[in-house]
Amino acid sequence: MAKAKSAFVCSECGAQVPRWQGQCPQCQAWNTLSETIVESGPSAGSRFAALAGQTSRLQPLSSLQPREEPRQPTGLDEFDRVLGGGLVAGGVVLIGGDPGIGKSTLLLQALSNLSAAHKVVYVSGEESGEQVALRAHRLQLPPSELQMLAEINLERILHTLRDSRPRVAVIDSIQTVYSEALQSAPGSVAQVRECAAQLTRFAKQSGTSLILVGHVTKDGTLAGPRVLEHIVDTVLYFEGDTHSSFRLIRAFKNRFGAVNELGVFAMTERGLRGVSNPSAIFLSQHSQQVAGSCVLITQEGTRPLLVEVQALVDASQSPNPRRLSVGLEPTRLAMLLAVMHRHAGVVCFDQDVFVNAVGGVKITEPAADLAILFAIVSSLRDRPLRRGLAVFGEVGLAGEIRPAPRGQERLREAAKLGFDIAIVPKANAPKQAIDGLKVIAVDRVEEALEKMRELE
Repeated sequence: MAKAKSAFVCSECGAQVPRWQGQCPQCQAWNTLSETIVESGPSAGSRFAALAGQTSRLQPLSSLQPREEPRQPTGLDEFDRVLGGGLVAGGVVLIGGDPGIGKSTLLLQALSNLSAAHKVVYVSGEESGEQVALRAHRLQLPPSELQMLAEINLERILHTLRDSRPRVAVIDSIQTVYSEALQSAPGSVAQVRECAAQLTRFAKQSGTSLILVGHVTKDGTLAGPRVLEHIVDTVLYFEGDTHSSFRLIRAFKNRFGAVNELGVFAMTERGLRGVSNPSAIFLSQHSQQVAGSCVLITQEGTRPLLVEVQALVDASQSPNPRRLSVGLEPTRLAMLLAVMHRHAGVVCFDQDVFVNAVGGVKITEPAADLAILFAIVSSLRDRPLRRGLAVFGEVGLAGEIRPAPRGQERLREAAKLGFDIAIVPKANAPKQAIDGLKVIAVDRVEEALEKMRELE
């Protein structure tokens, strides 16, 4: 018998090399090459020949009529918000997250709602049908016509989906599915790429809304080749601390909606429940005002959120003071301290500085700079900020306060939640007064800190 040929495939970019190397020659990633068997079955061209549609022809763009894609709501408002209004016919959604975060629970609840009016199929490669039924019983889901299939063979899955033609199908998870055309093990780069491509082509041709569940690496990114995120229409990440009852679902790519949308869920005994006012979980309830706390008006997609930013400044006991940031951009903390020293005369070079965003939320936008500075100065002076104050704004190296997008929406959200004063960049000052909210516009760091002291 001839010896099977093998190659080493990079899990990051999918490049193949004949022998193992410590570093991938294509993407320069380290320790990403793993051995896989070179396929000996039919070629890729013959595999896709049967799936090829009608040959495309050249058309002028002006002759094509755009149409709005109809949406299918899942019955979970927070999930629909992140999707852009609901599932799209023929759309492929990839959702990833840490083990045990609640991906399967969320999808089982969504399919249970959809099964009341549509044919839906749940394909489980990690659990048996009895285990899925046990979870549905534990979540107290109503009896539904949800169709269950426990299978990991791609060809059998596609055959079943073509026969049943469901409106929505879930594959849990793509790393467990394998194709007989390849000899490599399930979860390998070749298998994940092949199975995802075949399932995506089926969804586009049949109009079935397809949801793929993906595993994540220890770094929190989706496992498998990067091409997996390119071929799907929507990429969602399920985030949250397993020790907390709150879960966040975030869109990083969406061809049919806005990116960076955020959905907030609370894990209960009956599954995931949407949180209609997520700002409440990101604001600590203090019996009295405390130093080092400032309320930030941030923006996640189309949703404004109010998040409490906390800072602790303490005398350093080592020659190298610590700079630690949790939930905020760690690289900006040192820059903000330098700007504050250079333009406002606030010295922290002999102090340990710790910054935290309450509630486990991760804030990446630079509009959090001003809130971080206010919290640091408040902790350094041991003087609490005025009650009812909310701020936002980006700080530049020259000491200027730069505007943030959607400033009017941020201010209206703060007024709705009872805040009566806001310090914002001058370019974000509203042209018309907002009921119940006094807006102070600033354009320099020193001016902003002076206004903060006047309000104490």
